[in-house]
Amino acid sequence: MKSIIAKTFIFLVAGLVSSLALSSVVVSLDGQSKSKPGIETAVFAGGCFWCTESDFDKVPGVISTTSGYIGGDVRNPTYEQVSAGVTGHTEAVEVKFDTKKITYAQLLKYFWLSIDPLTPNRQFCDSGSQYRSGIFYTSESQKKQALASKKSLDDSKVFKQPIVTEITAATTFYPAEDYHQDYHTKNPIRYSYYRNGCGRDDRLEQLWGKKK
Repeated sequence: MKSIIAKTFIFLVAGLVSSLALSSVVVSLDGQSKSKPGIETAVFAGGCFWCTESDFDKVPGVISTTSGYIGGDVRNPTYEQVSAGVTGHTEAVEVKFDTKKITYAQLLKYFWLSIDPLTPNRQFCDSGSQYRSGIFYTSESQKKQALASKKSLDDSKVFKQPIVTEITAATTFYPAEDYHQDYHTKNPIRYSYYRNGCGRDDRLEQLWGKKK
């Protein structure tokens, strides 16, 4: 039954948010585009950035991904500071994508299906505010679409628990240290061991059903 409801939600999100995307003009929050024409930037927090980066690297239309930190109040934070939970940042991934090949609405769909939206300050085996899930919008268009997608998820009644994923304006994004970038390709065995041991995919299947 949950699988049927989840599929219904996915269809609703794609339709609702896509219509918003078509009617919106993509601008940055300060009114100036910071990307090349046809290239847009999105920022998502979905727990360990190794996994979030890996998930978005598989999405057609995504040009590049960068692991990093956002949402805190310390300049140029280090991994040690963020992982200690003292800076206010969360691990996140900056996604640059080709708007001619994929829309922000479609990225939101991929994002929701890659996270646990029900657990505050935790994703899978990692706990603490530095692992909270979030959508950090970079334009008013993205804000409208993100809020609409969350409302659609709430309205679908897929889950009995409330959605706790935050939706907030993007602040300064700080790229993580080089050894964190493309970790899944640089260290495939260690990455696979971590992801499996963390129970990420098992939890996602429990929440959203099996992938086709």
